[in-house]
Amino acid sequence: MTTSKHVARARVHTPLGWVTLTRSARGLSGLWFDGQKHFPAGLDAVPLNETDALLLRAGKALLAYFEGKPFPADLLKQLDPQGTPFQQEVWRALLEIEPGESDSYGALARKLGRPLAVRALGAAVGRNPISILIPCHRVLGAGGELTGYAGGIDRKTALLTLEGASFRA
Repeated sequence: MTTSKHVARARVHTPLGWVTLTRSARGLSGLWFDGQKHFPAGLDAVPLNETDALLLRAGKALLAYFEGKPFPADLLKQLDPQGTPFQQEVWRALLEIEPGESDSYGALARKLGRPLAVRALGAAVGRNPISILIPCHRVLGAGGELTGYAGGIDRKTALLTLEGASFRA
C-alpha cells in the first residue's frame, strides 16, 4: 500500500492505545494502532487534519465502539482499503463476520471458494489496513484459538472480549 492514496490523517487515543486514521479522496483508507505490523512508512508526510469530517466521524465511531456501540452502517460503506483484488475479496468477507462471532482461516478460505489458499488468506487478513472496522480480529485458528494479530495479541483478546466472542487463549 502506498501513502500517496492517503490525503489526510488524524490521531485518536483509544482504550487500547493511539491509532492513526487516514482517508483517501474516496473514503476511510486506514486505521492502525501505534506499533502495529505493516504500519505504512511515510504516513507522517500525509497532512494531519483533525477537523476532516470523515476522520472526525470515524474517530467518534471508534470511541463509541469501545463503549459497546456498533459502527454506523453508512460509515462502513465509506471504507476505501487499498490492496490487491484478492486482499479486497478477503476484506469484504471479513465485513460479514458479525460482532461477537468469529471464523477460522480455513472456513473463511472455503467460503471464498479457495480452500487451498489458507496461507494467502492469512497474509491478506494480516495486511488489513483498516483495523477494527474491517474486523480481522474476528478470525481465529481452527479450534477457536487465538492466533496472531498485527495490532498485538493483547489487543485482539481485548477486542474479542469487548464483543463477547468465544475463543481459546
